[in-house]
Amino acid sequence: MKKVSIIDVAQRAGVSVSTVSLVLRQKGKISAATIEKVQSAINELGYVHNVAAANLRASTSNLIGLILRDFSDTFSIKVMASVVQELEKQGYMIFLGQPQDDGDQLARCLLSFRQQGVAGIIYLSSQTSCASLPDQIRQIALPLVVVSQLQITGSCNLVMRDNRQAAGLATRYLIGRGHRSIGYIGGQENDLIRQQRLLGFRSALVQNGIPYREDTSPACSENTHAVSVATRQLLEKNNTITALLCHSPAAMIGCISGIHQVGRTIGKDVFLTQQVALVGFEDMLQVNLTSPAFTYVSSASEETGRQAATLIIRKIKHPQSETQTVTLSGQLVARDSA
Repeated sequence: MKKVSIIDVAQRAGVSVSTVSLVLRQKGKISAATIEKVQSAINELGYVHNVAAANLRASTSNLIGLILRDFSDTFSIKVMASVVQELEKQGYMIFLGQPQDDGDQLARCLLSFRQQGVAGIIYLSSQTSCASLPDQIRQIALPLVVVSQLQITGSCNLVMRDNRQAAGLATRYLIGRGHRSIGYIGGQENDLIRQQRLLGFRSALVQNGIPYREDTSPACSENTHAVSVATRQLLEKNNTITALLCHSPAAMIGCISGIHQVGRTIGKDVFLTQQVALVGFEDMLQVNLTSPAFTYVSSASEETGRQAATLIIRKIKHPQSETQTVTLSGQLVARDSA
């Protein structure tokens, strides 16, 4: 069967080949009637536009390289979905890479991107203990946008979460509901996200005349058992605590177990001393299945993806534009746990 060409489409629509090309590339001032004729011809003939070949001829590309370091990181997965959705709306496609290290695998990933002719790269960092980028990422000659949960050292186009704002928002919410003895559970000592949130937590307490105590913010490994043990020990030593900020999804689940082990329950009533209010920092499916449903500060992952997509397109179209940092604040979603 003969392959349908752009010439066939032009003949069927009764227009020139250049007009069909303009319609396909959404360029030029073409009337709605002409566009409709061309689209009808394309549908009737089953013509498939070879975008890769067109990009090669025009020395342009609609392909964006996306590096996702950790498929277990919920924030990165949600951001990726939002990036893909937004870029597809703008006529771009994603070429996904998942290097397991910052050495040979990252080098192979970047080589593959160059071979595919990507126009730019979005790097989804899942690093929590280091605020710098791998050297190979910093040295990329293509337009680059970094998405991170941290402030990255050095100059780069960055979309990031405001962890200090999130913790301050959660703390002020709990204080507003009458809590005066609040703890922070989870995250390891070298976790920079934890450190940023503790700044927001401490600031909100002090601003409301509540002293901050180091012993009410225990660090622990990122697994539910470690958090459960840390929660139980914290509540046994500080039985006046009526609310906890949960560092991560694992902390949310671990807190539930630790609270039950000391004979207390989860709830928002500050006047029932056996209840402990819980607030998390992102929405998780497994947390949605808990009872009561968790109150949380949103991670703004969808908006993060939209901003990253918008920024990479701007850098591709305007390579000389100034480096930009977009900092996104979360919103509190009140449910039954606090």
